[in-house]
Amino acid sequence: MKKILILLVVSLCVVSHSHAQTYNEVVERAMKCALGDSLVQAEQLFRKALKMDPNNARNALLFSNLGTVLKRMGRTDEAIEAYTMALNITPYSTAMLLNRGTLYLDKGLDSKAYVDFCNVIDLIPENIEARLYRAYIYMQRREYKEARIDYNVIVGKEPSHKAARIGLAMLDQREGNLSAARDKLDLLIGEFSDDASLFLMRANLDLERGYPEAAILDLEEALRLNPKDAETTVQLGDVYLSIKEKSKALKAYEKAISMGIPRSALMEQIKNCK
Repeated sequence: MKKILILLVVSLCVVSHSHAQTYNEVVERAMKCALGDSLVQAEQLFRKALKMDPNNARNALLFSNLGTVLKRMGRTDEAIEAYTMALNITPYSTAMLLNRGTLYLDKGLDSKAYVDFCNVIDLIPENIEARLYRAYIYMQRREYKEARIDYNVIVGKEPSHKAARIGLAMLDQREGNLSAARDKLDLLIGEFSDDASLFLMRANLDLERGYPEAAILDLEEALRLNPKDAETTVQLGDVYLSIKEKSKALKAYEKAISMGIPRSALMEQIKNCK
């Protein structure tokens, strides 16, 4: 009887070991498929592994990887569900919270995204990614004081952080501190002189300040950096028209039309050029 029990225990151990190996093999195949962009197969294998051993400690990572695969396939709702399953197992994973938060943000679910980013910041107060996303949400809510705190934390950790510094310039502009906003943009353009979007920001700021001639210089520089930007070409025409430079305005509008802007959309401006 004792011999039979020993054999039974040994047999169970072999079966268990074989099952574990099979789970591991499926996981390895799933990872290889994910890395090799065989996303449909990767999804199938991750789901297979999860069914094979529902209580395995590695399943949090599997759910997370499944979420990433589903995200890459454009299946956002299912990706969120997978990340949620992962967080049910490991609720303090900042990577998973960030992944789910960004998907919530993509879907316009700002309140849910906000909770995830706050949880990340509670765990890692200087997490730059979470601070940046949360500041964006604060900006959308017009909670400028809170947004400035997050941007300042980022800049305090990384003084040259471009996105946070742009955020601070935008805050100054929204709060009516236009001179401070321009000073910040001047510094940014000095460091990132090949970024057309910065010149567009400064042009719009100068228009708000009542300096159309300065705005024209920045719009022209933005177009030098990005010559195919039809919308900026239209804006340049509008600014020329506002200062009665009608021939230059018409030239800009005609160029915009050649770049794909419908003539019908500019008929009123063209009419005013005559």
